[in-house]
Amino acid sequence: MIKPKTILEIGTYTGYSAICLAEGLLPDGKLITIDINEELEKRVRSYLKGSEYYKQIDFRIGDARKIIPILTETFDLVFIDADKENYSAYFDLVIDKLPSGGVILADNVLWSGKVVQPNPDKDTKAILDFNLKVQNDHRVENLLLPLRDGVMMIRKR
Repeated sequence: MIKPKTILEIGTYTGYSAICLAEGLLPDGKLITIDINEELEKRVRSYLKGSEYYKQIDFRIGDARKIIPILTETFDLVFIDADKENYSAYFDLVIDKLPSGGVILADNVLWSGKVVQPNPDKDTKAILDFNLKVQNDHRVENLLLPLRDGVMMIRKR
């Protein structure tokens, strides 16, 4: 829908979503994907190298809260699928790196239905706080898609 030239993914895990996101890039586009788990690095790099989009994917290992502030790119699309307690922090770090019309996709915002249960645990509370933060932020409009574990589509005004 937006034909992104630049994508930021927070939470690589095995690299599957990075490859899927890269499929939507413009031919000269770039995807930066960040993950903190060093133990998966070798496996992820092998998966990425097996992809036709390998040269467009910049895989970084480290704490996204430290890496994002030093990125100079503007991103057309940001995909957040990492530690739930930092979703709000990631949102704050990327919102000024999006142009008007840029999109943030946040995965797991229904958190297996836990967001409607009483006595939320730490991760559930973080997701609830994130959902409320986005809903109340005048800089964006959003749509919650109740697919699987919930995806929130956030568009910067």
